[in-house]
Amino acid sequence: MKETIQRKLNDSALARWGALILIASMMFFAYMFVDVMSPLKSLVESARGWDSSTFGTYAASEYFLNVFVFFLIFAGIILDKMGIRFTGLLSAGLMVVGASIKFVGITDWFQTTGLCTWLDSWWAAFPGSAKMASLGFMIFGCGAEMAGTTVSKAIAKWFDGKEMALAMGLEMAIARLGVFAVMWIAPMISKAFDQSIVAPVGFCTALLLIGLICYTVFVYMDKALDKQLIASGELKEEKSSDEEFQIKDLGMIFSSKMFWLVALLCVLYYSAIFPFQRYAPNFLEVTLRIDAEAAARLFSCFPILAMILTPFLGALLDFRGKGATMLMVGAVVMTGCHLCFAFLLPMFPSTWLALLLVVTLGVSFSLVPAALWPSVPKIIDSKILGSAYCLIFWIQNIGLCLVPLLIGKVLDATGGYLMPMIIFSSFGVLAFIFSLYLKIEDKKKGYGLELPNIKK
Repeated sequence: MKETIQRKLNDSALARWGALILIASMMFFAYMFVDVMSPLKSLVESARGWDSSTFGTYAASEYFLNVFVFFLIFAGIILDKMGIRFTGLLSAGLMVVGASIKFVGITDWFQTTGLCTWLDSWWAAFPGSAKMASLGFMIFGCGAEMAGTTVSKAIAKWFDGKEMALAMGLEMAIARLGVFAVMWIAPMISKAFDQSIVAPVGFCTALLLIGLICYTVFVYMDKALDKQLIASGELKEEKSSDEEFQIKDLGMIFSSKMFWLVALLCVLYYSAIFPFQRYAPNFLEVTLRIDAEAAARLFSCFPILAMILTPFLGALLDFRGKGATMLMVGAVVMTGCHLCFAFLLPMFPSTWLALLLVVTLGVSFSLVPAALWPSVPKIIDSKILGSAYCLIFWIQNIGLCLVPLLIGKVLDATGGYLMPMIIFSSFGVLAFIFSLYLKIEDKKKGYGLELPNIKK
């Protein structure tokens, strides 16, 4: 009987990897929804009267509440107080609600309503459809970012002392498959419904409902695991005051130099990736002089190598380590790709060159996240891990909110993509500097960022 209790649910490979598939499916559908309108930029602008600044403002709205209303900070407190089950269901629900509002905002029906007319009447430069879509995207963004931190903490729990980096790598690979899928599916659905911008958004909204169901199944699995952890004495039903998260514990995070190095590296790196994703299909469309559907399909190759490499890189981290080194290499690769987008591709507008650069950028997108997220549990206490993840995401969201606005303004001002690509490149240079500093600090203090994750 004792042996039965000691063998927990997450000791079963089938159970823990099955749990990973359930929570990764939710993130897969979330990533699809995030970029569903990226390959439709030109169509949205012609159908709804948007311009690049409007599109940039809409793209930035995903992060507005997270950054300026500090929702992600509250999300971290909710996660550490309420746990991964409640927080995951809340985040999935917010994604569905936000997606539904955005779907309504871009419909032809909404354009005929009095609400749309009223929205059009103030801040006329920003159409009513964009205002409604942005409101929905704000709410969706709250759920999506909360889900990202919840998933990271869930994986840290289920894969503690096991293949944590591999699991996080596979989760990211599955999520990024959503980017690949939507770059193909959104134009195809749009074309099938007579160049509709509504049908692809509706389709991805329905998928988010499936994601909510997947996480609900995971909740029942996690309840079963907790019962086993309590029976084995590894988890207490009632936490003591020392073990329970308290608001004052946030000071431990803010006072950590390693936390700030990771957070600044994160915001710089992701500010050169996710905002670029919003504009990349249009960039390729303009630079290569191809149609929007072909451009979207070309950029869909971006996550291909990332999907393939990330699990292997995670396994490398689990068995061999070298996480800090991987962060440096990833920043260098990203910088080189953006510089080539800025100068080389416009000089030699070849589809094959563009494909090579897009796929190589995906290599960077596997190196950095695969090393970054498993590093956080090494520098932050487990009882405040959720808050630490959320604070990192909050700082990251500041960049993700402001950079699309900046790129949209620069595009309207310059009429080309040279300056935006230089801006993205500069983020890569700064990310390299912080990754180098991180490696130096790890060598001095011995946090173990270069050590393997699996405990022998």
